[in-house]
Amino acid sequence: MALDIGTLARNNRQIGIQLEHWANHELSRHQLTGCQSQVLLYILRHADTGASLTAIHHAYGYSKATLSGLIKHLREKGYVRVEPCRGDDRRKLLFGTEKGEEILSAIADINKQAQVWLDENFTSAEQKAMDHLQRKMLLRLSQLNASNHKEASEHEKCDASTQAV
Repeated sequence: MALDIGTLARNNRQIGIQLEHWANHELSRHQLTGCQSQVLLYILRHADTGASLTAIHHAYGYSKATLSGLIKHLREKGYVRVEPCRGDDRRKLLFGTEKGEEILSAIADINKQAQVWLDENFTSAEQKAMDHLQRKMLLRLSQLNASNHKEASEHEKCDASTQAV
């Protein structure tokens, strides 16, 4: 039986949506969403150097516009502060606040709950296989997308040179 790529994509999307719903519910008492907590964790993990919007974009793949909104909410809630980057006033770095550090244990507890669920429902071998297959798919898809991006850039160059003639 061949695996239907459409079903696979829908199932993966539903898994992500369901995990996000669960995280949102668990974090709601802290007035955070799952996405906000992941971004906050990233910022807190980079407390020594600060985190840039671009670095978070590369780590998670969220658009910079989406990240700007997430960070705005984190700042309004007092979890994150922004400082200008030394030597480059255009660039801003994000740092966690004391309030952000305080919420860290709650986020860790929620992540631990998710890990317990995973451990109860999948064997270690199944978890390793799932991780391996997901990484393999992500690597191949990123290669395909990079190739498509390169082809699109080459077409744009070709179109531009044709228009100049």
